[in-house]
Amino acid sequence: MAIFASLNQFSKGRLSWLLLLLAIVFFEACALFFEHVMMLAPCVMCIYERVAMLGIAGAALLGFIAPNNAAVRWAALAAWGASAYKGLMLAMQHVEYQFNPSPFATCDLFVTFPSWAPLNKWAPWMFEAYGDCAKVVWQFLGLSMPQWLVIIFAGNLVVLAFIVIAQFFNTKNKNPIR
Repeated sequence: MAIFASLNQFSKGRLSWLLLLLAIVFFEACALFFEHVMMLAPCVMCIYERVAMLGIAGAALLGFIAPNNAAVRWAALAAWGASAYKGLMLAMQHVEYQFNPSPFATCDLFVTFPSWAPLNKWAPWMFEAYGDCAKVVWQFLGLSMPQWLVIIFAGNLVVLAFIVIAQFFNTKNKNPIR
């Protein structure tokens, strides 16, 4: 089980959390490129999925601050898991809107954020929705954007599962070679 011991050690270093953060920055940059360069209108679900991605970025920042501190690392892992799970649920619902449209199941017309964090008012260029959730506006390799997000969020959960399991493996070799 050396792989889990290695993953344990890797999760205790800043590089692991920086790589997670850079991956999320890449995905957010892609989303903003699609919106502002390719002129693809984000829908309400797109914005909520974007917020879930930012939740993972927040978890990465938290883990980056003190990866050797077990409490901080576990909090970061929990935040990563909660954000990735919420993102996966949102992306799966978005796929449902796109490929099984129903007049009884539609997304909201406007984003709804808490009054204490009206993100769409603070940064409308990033959090304002004006697209149609049911419309497929972009595909790559036959998959729509929310289908790719299902893969991305599920991939995050798979990687997270390995990292969490690795937390229970000792990183110190009990029988060192002399």
